[in-house]
Amino acid sequence: MTLSPAALKFQKRATNWLLMTFWMWLKLPAAAFAGVSCTRLDAAGCAAAVPYGWRSQNPFRSTYFATQAMAAELSTGALVLLATANSSVPFSTLILDIRGTFGKKAVSTATFTCTSGEAVFRAVAEAQESGEARTVVLETVGVQEDGSEVSRFTFTWSVKAKSRA
Repeated sequence: MTLSPAALKFQKRATNWLLMTFWMWLKLPAAAFAGVSCTRLDAAGCAAAVPYGWRSQNPFRSTYFATQAMAAELSTGALVLLATANSSVPFSTLILDIRGTFGKKAVSTATFTCTSGEAVFRAVAEAQESGEARTVVLETVGVQEDGSEVSRFTFTWSVKAKSRA
């Protein structure tokens, strides 16, 4: 898929550590404090990482579930923002549902990967064509450095083209 100039600009900003960190301190300070970062973003998918350390851990010496959820949300939300930036009209976005399961304690950097880019771009295109909201269910899987799965999240996003009135 060919991205629009606006989408390419967003992609470049989101994957630039310095620019993304600055933006997160303004808009998502808890995620910035925990060290959440976007490590890959393209039309196919997104990866976001959260380091293990004193800023992200719980009293049980593992990465706090809420910190994992922040990285998981970023891996889906950046895809939604990329797809809406690729559109020629402004969009409203909203998370309608979130579900998570946890399989193993996260004791190293956890990377959350969502590979549903095609579904996101399709939902945005349908919402733009119809003028109605569309929902898209996105799954992201978190694995730590040894390759073991630590958690899995499912986010239901709503996208709707804003009216120009």
